[in-house]
Amino acid sequence: MKDSHGRTIDYMRISITDRCNLRCKYCMPEDIPSIPHEKILRFEEILHICRLAGELGIRKFKVTGGEPLVRKGCLAFLKNLKELPATEQVTLTTNGTLLSGHLPELKKIGLDGINISLDTLNEQTFERITGRPEFSRVMDSVVACQASGIRTKVNSVLLQDINKNEFLSLVHLARDYQVDVRFIEIMPIGSGRQYRGCSRQELLSMLSETYPDYVQVHEHRGNGPAAYIYLPGFKGCIGFIDAIHGKFCSTCNRVRLTSDGLLKLCLYYENGIDLCSMLRSGHSDSSILAAMERAILKKPEEHQFHFTALEGPAEERRMSQIGG
Repeated sequence: MKDSHGRTIDYMRISITDRCNLRCKYCMPEDIPSIPHEKILRFEEILHICRLAGELGIRKFKVTGGEPLVRKGCLAFLKNLKELPATEQVTLTTNGTLLSGHLPELKKIGLDGINISLDTLNEQTFERITGRPEFSRVMDSVVACQASGIRTKVNSVLLQDINKNEFLSLVHLARDYQVDVRFIEIMPIGSGRQYRGCSRQELLSMLSETYPDYVQVHEHRGNGPAAYIYLPGFKGCIGFIDAIHGKFCSTCNRVRLTSDGLLKLCLYYENGIDLCSMLRSGHSDSSILAAMERAILKKPEEHQFHFTALEGPAEERRMSQIGG
């Protein structure tokens, strides 16, 4: 369906848990309390919502967390989501620590793509950022994932004074492996407000010193807003997702479902529809569907991370509590 600004909304990001086995400083530091288990949507409730979303034209789903693979039953859920009548695509975002052993089953399910978060290729820096000594497991997952034939992307968040100096090293993953490497500008949400990120222009300026012959890529390489370039001789592409310096709200095609059942229309604003309460209080499918449709029609025109909120209160939760 289209929202009131003429954008086609066909993509839902689903957080199935707020829990994670890493403690990345900008996302989920040690002191974040977890949502009580009884408030987390059951898998059958998520599938119910996704089935209704399909009736509104949502065809593509990204499953996230926290870390989705820490939730028992995640793979069975992915299989069931993939088999819904309206589903065209299911992808997964993971920190990679638990991925490699699940790849055969994910391949059998027909998962359409996996995004692996990796901000550094240095073991000490990895532990500094994530709080855990898991670099080798994540790197092994990157190598195994792309070798499996599942479309693989690496998501990196560069922070000034922490890992910005590793930009080219991370770029070279796309030279050595069949992966796209995307650099995501940090969002000023929760603990992310404490850090300074890197803009696309800053990174392109650094890149051009070594690779002045890069070319723009105009093909779509996923459902998101990444802008891609190609470096001659590389196996994959380099992408940039810069929601602050390269605002892409005019082409936003997504809504988000949090692990506790809030349908969020925009990452910036805290408001949304409590679908969990509607399901558990016995609302009919038609009333839930109508509420979802009304909400999508009211999707805000753009985020206001540089300004005071204009269309509702700004989001105060941490990124791990919303969904990556």
